[in-house]
Amino acid sequence: MRQREHTDMEIRKAKLNDLQHLTVLFDGYRQWYGQEAALEAAGQFLEERLLNGESVIFIAYVEGVGAGFTQLYPLFSSVSMERLWLLNDLYVDKKFRRMGIGEGLLKAAQAFAQETRAKGLTLETQVSNLSAQRLYDSTGFKKEEDFYHYFWKA
Repeated sequence: MRQREHTDMEIRKAKLNDLQHLTVLFDGYRQWYGQEAALEAAGQFLEERLLNGESVIFIAYVEGVGAGFTQLYPLFSSVSMERLWLLNDLYVDKKFRRMGIGEGLLKAAQAFAQETRAKGLTLETQVSNLSAQRLYDSTGFKKEEDFYHYFWKA
């Protein structure tokens, strides 16, 4: 399927003045993962991340409307003794899909990883999320075959 091009797209590192657009997108992202709508809590969560410097968020705008975002969290590799970034969230509002926004957000995250001299970006996605997997494959991400993902619930 051919992607639609859009000439008036801007991707930038999010700041507090992007919070209103970002909150709507973040809440949509959470709902996509089956969570209840929680706009106020979503805004508070994002505001805390930005104020405390705990994440780096890139937001995409199309004609001044928030269209998508990606959020990175800092990590470090003890083995290589290098920084890396966890690409924890990537979301494009359904009205803006197939316009290259997801790819643009990933490229912004990759450029940021290079600028910060990081080892790279790491991410995970659901096994059933085939469209995301195709996007990651097309932008240079490689599936790790020799590691298992574990989770301990507190």
